[in-house]
Amino acid sequence: MLFFTDPARSPDPAAIIRRLPPGAAVVFRAFGAPDAVARGRALARLAHEHGVAFWVGADAGLAGRVGADGLHLPERAARRAGDIRKFKARYVVTAAAHSRRAALRAARAGVNAIVVSPVFPSRSPSAGRPLGPRGFATLIRGTGVPAYALGGVDMQTARGLVHTGARGFAAIEAFVGANSEART
Repeated sequence: MLFFTDPARSPDPAAIIRRLPPGAAVVFRAFGAPDAVARGRALARLAHEHGVAFWVGADAGLAGRVGADGLHLPERAARRAGDIRKFKARYVVTAAAHSRRAALRAARAGVNAIVVSPVFPSRSPSAGRPLGPRGFATLIRGTGVPAYALGGVDMQTARGLVHTGARGFAAIEAFVGANSEART
């Protein structure tokens, strides 16, 4: 289970981190915020206190400054995975993948896992046409790396991932409320 922070759609990431089960991971996306280092350090400390891994999205320098456990790369930067893992062997490195070609490229680059989106209809401003469970399963088949489903995943839609080969799911808004029907 991966929680992706978003300042507009999950304004209180600390409250969500406190509710995540041990073994989950949070991906802190700072989006260039001037207080990113301070916020990142506070959230990393909180995540670690709760047995949750703390990764940073897209910014290797920030990941190093806040004591992150890993780095999530955008699709366009997945080729850097091998170099990052050589430099930071303990890091978990994931990458976004929006197509089969991107998933295979990320796997060849040495990522630990891919995050495929959008799987279901999503309110994300960057979401494209949803793959659906069957499209997701087809996209990840034979990549050789674990895959997480992102985009429109909530308690209801997650059931559709059971036989797809998904390692787990990733979400933003689904974590906002305990009974949230929001979709990421």
